[in-house]
Amino acid sequence: MSNAKDIIKKLESLGSAKNREGMARFGINTETACGVPIPALRKLAKQIGKNHELAIELWQTKIHEAQILASLLAEPEKLTEKQMEEWIKDFNSWDVCDQVCMNLFDKTPIAYKKAGEWSARYDEFEKRAGFALMAALAAHDKSAPDKNFIKFLPIITRKSGDDRNFVKKSVNWALRQIGKRNLLLNKLAVKTAEEIKKIDSKTAKWVAQDALRELTSASVQKKLLS
Repeated sequence: MSNAKDIIKKLESLGSAKNREGMARFGINTETACGVPIPALRKLAKQIGKNHELAIELWQTKIHEAQILASLLAEPEKLTEKQMEEWIKDFNSWDVCDQVCMNLFDKTPIAYKKAGEWSARYDEFEKRAGFALMAALAAHDKSAPDKNFIKFLPIITRKSGDDRNFVKKSVNWALRQIGKRNLLLNKLAVKTAEEIKKIDSKTAKWVAQDALRELTSASVQKKLLS
């Protein structure tokens, strides 16, 4: 499978109405979805191999799984800032947003810059991309210095009151991932959550309490001390 047309046919064969129904129950936009599970997409991506031009072709089809597959086939070093901006304009489902950020965007040299920029956007999925990128970087960029994440904490505090579902969950996700990197960041993330809890906002209090539940849990503390 070396062309987009054949790959789309493969995706259609791998999908099912049952999977689409399951996706919808998790709040995924299935308007253009074939109903292909993520593990099957990852397996297909390994079979195809990295191919940046093909990734762009697949993205342009607007098909749900084709866009996620595109994030697995694209080459970070070839991805331009213009392409990143074009792709986030197409985000219309939280899973596509998160997969692209975790599979591709967090591996680009401008990932930290775009995380900050996008977190200030108004559009729900563009803003989510900012915080999803923070979470992905916290989880994947093992050698990054603490200062890279400390600068995100005031942003998380400022945006913690956004009550849109896909934004508040990404703000919470970013805070939790940063707080699970090491003991220092855990201490600072917990302090941030305590500050957020004082904000007169039901959404902010949820973000804070949910993060504190995980970050102060015995399992997380044990892992950080090991």
